[in-house]
Amino acid sequence: MDIREEFLKFFESKGHTRVDSAALVPDDATLLFNNAGMVPFKSIFTGEVPIPTNPRATSCQTCIRAGGKHNDLENVGHTARHHTFFEMLGNFSFGDYFKEDAIAYAWEFITEVLEFPKQKLWVTVHESDDEAEAIWAKYIAKDRIMRMGDKDNFWSMGDTGPCGPCSEIFYDQGAERFNGPEDYMGGEGDRFLEIWNLVFMQYEVKEKGGERIPLAKPSIDTGMGLERVVALKEGATSNYGSSLFMPIINKVVELIGKEYLYETGASYRVIADHIRTAVFLLAQGVNFSNEGRGYVLRRILRRAVRHGYLLGFKEPFMYKLVDTLVAIMKSEYGYLEQKAEVVKEQIELEEARFFKTIESGIELFEKELANTKDTFSGEVAFKLYDTFGFPLDLTEDMLREQSIALDIAKFDALMQAQRERAKAAWKGSGDEAVHGDFKELLEELGENTFVGYEFTKHSGEVKALLDSEFKRVQTLKAGEQGWVYLDITPFYAESGGQCGDIGELEGFAKVLDTKKFFGLNLSHIEVSKDLQVGMVVDAHVAISRAEITKHHSATHLLHAVLYDVLGDHISQAGSLVEAKRLRFDFSHPKALTHEEIAEIEQRVNALVTRGIARKTEVLPIEAAKKSGAKSQFGEKYGDEVRVVSFDKASIEFCGGIHVDNTANIGSFIITKESGVSAGVRRIEAVCGKAAYDHFCDQRTLLKQIEAEVKNSDVIAGINRLKSTIDTLKTEVKEALEAAKVEIEADEIGGVAVVIEELPSGDIKEKIDALKNQNDQVAAMLFQVKGDKVLIAAGVKGCDAKAGDWIKKVAPVLGGGGGGRPDFAQAGGKDVTKLPEAKEAAKAYITEVLG
Repeated sequence: MDIREEFLKFFESKGHTRVDSAALVPDDATLLFNNAGMVPFKSIFTGEVPIPTNPRATSCQTCIRAGGKHNDLENVGHTARHHTFFEMLGNFSFGDYFKEDAIAYAWEFITEVLEFPKQKLWVTVHESDDEAEAIWAKYIAKDRIMRMGDKDNFWSMGDTGPCGPCSEIFYDQGAERFNGPEDYMGGEGDRFLEIWNLVFMQYEVKEKGGERIPLAKPSIDTGMGLERVVALKEGATSNYGSSLFMPIINKVVELIGKEYLYETGASYRVIADHIRTAVFLLAQGVNFSNEGRGYVLRRILRRAVRHGYLLGFKEPFMYKLVDTLVAIMKSEYGYLEQKAEVVKEQIELEEARFFKTIESGIELFEKELANTKDTFSGEVAFKLYDTFGFPLDLTEDMLREQSIALDIAKFDALMQAQRERAKAAWKGSGDEAVHGDFKELLEELGENTFVGYEFTKHSGEVKALLDSEFKRVQTLKAGEQGWVYLDITPFYAESGGQCGDIGELEGFAKVLDTKKFFGLNLSHIEVSKDLQVGMVVDAHVAISRAEITKHHSATHLLHAVLYDVLGDHISQAGSLVEAKRLRFDFSHPKALTHEEIAEIEQRVNALVTRGIARKTEVLPIEAAKKSGAKSQFGEKYGDEVRVVSFDKASIEFCGGIHVDNTANIGSFIITKESGVSAGVRRIEAVCGKAAYDHFCDQRTLLKQIEAEVKNSDVIAGINRLKSTIDTLKTEVKEALEAAKVEIEADEIGGVAVVIEELPSGDIKEKIDALKNQNDQVAAMLFQVKGDKVLIAAGVKGCDAKAGDWIKKVAPVLGGGGGGRPDFAQAGGKDVTKLPEAKEAAKAYITEVLG
């Protein structure tokens, strides 16, 4: 039985609209991940947006609980039912049906579709919920309905907002298999397994600790864990024993060659769970990093690798599980198969990084553990994190196995100090939560009309004004900032990587940015003249729009060329399009070579110079997919999508603004290629005016270099400098070596006499040094330079004359020279006569001084 499909079909038959699973990264800025089936509908439940046309919905939502308030990470592998990644089946009523129908639907699906025995079912209701108990009594014996308190059976979205009692449905797995002390209804054991939670949103709390006020139109939010239901239908006593997990566990067994036993198999289960989380996040565009969502992904993968290490893996293995997982899940999530090769590369790279340090980290851990009695050092735990890449929960896992506590206070203090130094503190989702009067605007005015594809100037009526807190006002006064809703607007709202438009409301305000909130196109303005609701204004998009469109179209061409040059594993991992630059992140396992960068740049420019006309079509989404158009995961597409193409060179889903012809781009220059995370590269580039400015900057820099190297041929100038540097290095080396040479002096008639060959260094400087060191000295030094001999003589405080001395010796070497009485120098041509020259020098000075 395909339980996922049966559930969705059942609720479609009850008038619900089937809604595809939203991305794991939510629109909700307060959450790292979608962690429940209702999260994509949160804005409807809170009243921020109007109720949809059909107030009934059903979905199978992928969820992650591995950080923040909802964190099941520590329990994963050690219990039968906890997961970091899971699928939540749900049906929702937005002010439509309530308890009567919600309970009836649940009972019908469980007993008639799933065919669970009625005698195995139990339910709980809130201790105050007489209504729910009375409804349940129509279906199930009263002695199998239990009342529970707020802790178990009351749900709230937060300190304020919608809330209400809930009713949970349990399945009795039998005393014959579960007979521990906690295996009773309401206990912590697994005998009575909760499979479905029905939340009755019937109250609202306006302020923290405030009164629960009944809602005029209460709603329904239900959630049933797919993994639990699949396990029950298959007769497995653990979720991990079901067809969703056992193929992965069996693959691990095959790879490691060790039998899996449930009692000792926690590591197998951790790996089977964590590969699901890692693959889904990577396939949806989340990348490994050291903060936010990317850090959660990294620590989950590393936790799995560490458990693999415990099993005996010494090299990357997780990536070998991807195909097994894809085979299980691809029928529902086709993008997993499309992204499989890229995901495998990313996982293998991240695993390889961790395996390089894991043994050293384990060694440090065990060394400290041997010296630990009760509490493990927070400093060592931090070193494991900081130096060896061990996420804290890995260390805590290893300590838990030894029943050892951790000095978490010390760890936290060191972590905080590092964050302050690096200014890299956790930022939650990295976005700022926005609340305001959006529902009012949507209900009263609806979405405004965007005409920016055709116009950069257009008149529009100010239908609404919002202050900086997004609250409606009638007037924004000169000097104030706020947001304007025009019934017709040419300003493009930030989306798909393209920045929001700037410009002006002629005579009234400067437009600083444009964003979209729940479908509303709002421009952020700084008012120069009082602006009131009802005024008609002329909206002008800034001239920078033309440069933005060039960079956006160039991004599409770059994407297409990367696919051709590097391979079909390329997929977009993020982008930014501005007036002065573009940034494009893409999946690729290694840095690009200079040759690849040059080829990519050349190919993009070839498409630019071809002058390809842009074509824009609005197509049914299935037709758009069949056309081969590239789409971006996580973007919300309707039944119809806008497809932008430049002949066959580039075809993409895109709601952005583009040039009419590639020739308008002008030129394209790659300014930087770098790594973002394991398996993700980034190209930064400029085109249009920004490319010309870049060229001018480079030309100015070239002129500066020409001046510095004193040569219009900078390569020749640089080579000359390098040659000079090499010569200087040689001379410095020789001087240092010469300084080490010990020169011994003889004494003749009370005068220090030096006659030596100096292999390197400056012989004149050496003679000066000898004269400074002695009151009476006569020195002659020789140095061979190629096929010549340099000679220098110096005299101080004695009757000898340097000039006469050198004239006597130089001819022996086939040379000549002369100089002053205190210093003289000469050169010789016959290196072979050097021994004879030394003898002649000694004979002469002995005769003079003797």
